[in-house]
Amino acid sequence: MSIAEINISNVDEAVTEHEGLAELRGWVREIAELTRPERIVWWGGTLAETEALSEQLVAEGKLIRLNQDLRPNSYLARSAPSDVARVESRTFICSENEADAGPTNNWHEPASMRRELDGVFAGSMRGRTMYVVPFSMGAVGGPLSHVGVQVTDSGYAVLSMGIMTRAGSEVLDIIARGEHWVRAVHSVGAPLAAGEADVAWPSNDKKYIVQYPETREIWSFGSGYGGNALLAKKSFALRIASVLGRDEGWLAEHMLLIRLISPEGRKFHFAAAFPSACGKTNLAMLRPTIPGWSVETFGDDIAWLRPGPDGRLWAINPEAGFFGVAPGTGASTNATAVDTLWGNTIFTNVGLTPEGDVWWEGLTDEAPAHLTDWQGNPWTPDSDTPAAHPNSRFTVSAAQAPSIAEDWEQAIPLDAILFGGRRATNVPLVVEARDWAHGVFIGATVSSEKTAAAEGTVGELRRDPFAMLPFCGYNMADYWGHWLRVGGLLDAEKAPGIYQVNWFRKGEDGGFLWPGFGENSRVLEWIARRIEGSVSGLPSAIGTLPVPAELNLAGLDLPAADVEQLFDINPASWNREADLTEEYFALFGDRVPDALREELSGLRERLGN
Repeated sequence: MSIAEINISNVDEAVTEHEGLAELRGWVREIAELTRPERIVWWGGTLAETEALSEQLVAEGKLIRLNQDLRPNSYLARSAPSDVARVESRTFICSENEADAGPTNNWHEPASMRRELDGVFAGSMRGRTMYVVPFSMGAVGGPLSHVGVQVTDSGYAVLSMGIMTRAGSEVLDIIARGEHWVRAVHSVGAPLAAGEADVAWPSNDKKYIVQYPETREIWSFGSGYGGNALLAKKSFALRIASVLGRDEGWLAEHMLLIRLISPEGRKFHFAAAFPSACGKTNLAMLRPTIPGWSVETFGDDIAWLRPGPDGRLWAINPEAGFFGVAPGTGASTNATAVDTLWGNTIFTNVGLTPEGDVWWEGLTDEAPAHLTDWQGNPWTPDSDTPAAHPNSRFTVSAAQAPSIAEDWEQAIPLDAILFGGRRATNVPLVVEARDWAHGVFIGATVSSEKTAAAEGTVGELRRDPFAMLPFCGYNMADYWGHWLRVGGLLDAEKAPGIYQVNWFRKGEDGGFLWPGFGENSRVLEWIARRIEGSVSGLPSAIGTLPVPAELNLAGLDLPAADVEQLFDINPASWNREADLTEEYFALFGDRVPDALREELSGLRERLGN
């Protein structure tokens, strides 16, 4: 079958005749020649297209329509059991020089990877539709936005991209004006022979998620799940965008964005980077427990930060939706998220109730008496396996969140940046960095403990610098250096303060010392008061701690001993941690910025070593 024989649907004059789209048309033709789809559809992003594709996927058994009275315009997808999460071992950074990828990325020589991918993509879309999806990260035409085009043979990916990005034909106007666009190629790797029946979740056991930093390309093969298939998310918005930011003087970060509003009406804008399972989404949709304070959501996962002409650091959420982990999301942990999911949502790998609604562990205190689990099997509370896969997801427009800020698509000036990890020991509830370089040192050394909290010692640390370990598109040490350079572009008086928080410190009995969740607003309040200069702080070897009387603990039944332990700084334990940091820095050799080595030396001096 020649390219001329492929059925090209719904292509209007904007695509076929505009001179500015010749390069895009040529690229689509090249991909089609390689992958051999049955037809090509240019995605316009209209409601009619979305409804028609949803109906098609239901008819094909790829989506289950939920009870429209309980969950309007919502669907359930069930993936193959072998395709349920990111595949970091098969994620590659194909930079021209191996050293530019660094020791924390999987590197592959670009030319040989291209040859390998040509082999697996050849004919990979036979019998399927290739969708061409133009999309914008950030508001279309926004000053901090970037655009891309994803081709994919997954209708599920198309619908999800329609939620997670600004996808549609208006992006073509940006490309036609000559602006740079990122190329993203995705195939589930399951070609269909003539007359062959399809399956509900086509995929391939051989998987690749490949980024080419120099040419700004993404190629993904074999998986239809999450960030493996939604190439605008981690692959573009972090791995490729981090390289764009390095080259253009800005930062692409795995961060939430919120606005904290005081009783006096002052607005504070925070970004926060936490590794997985550290309360990121909960903080993004926080409902403060202290009177008079409120939080508005701007984003729950990714932020792009750019120095402004005013010397401040400005941020946008480049995404349009939330792709959240379902288990553990419930009325008691994140009521705002639950309220967001009232409709217009795609759920993946959760349980299905007899009434045609969804359920997962943690959604309610009491499990349904029986339902159908994520693999389509009967389930009861006595079953040996969970109803929902631990990495089951919901995909929903950010605009539906009750906490979403009215101006959430606009850039905001940052007042504070928070770093956190899951630390049972050592790290206090909150500490303020002494300056920008010290804050970068804190971000570079973020970690979570692998050992049980009851052991009460600094055990093996799982490093996740800036919560970017799986997502930085270049050498992590160079990334630290870039953070230092960006700091130099800011007005020192206007740069955001940097803080480390830890909701997870434990006492000798193994229990958490801090209640967390909505009570974390008390920590945010202290940070806001520090920003406005209305509270003081206690200097320590690791940074500035709260004066106990100035941290609002009213209404909390916290024993004085627990509060003391929350802020205890043990020099011997911190010296051991400094040793571990020195070992970690050694992985990166002489690429570690001198400023961070000086911060480590300064920490040792302040600890009395």
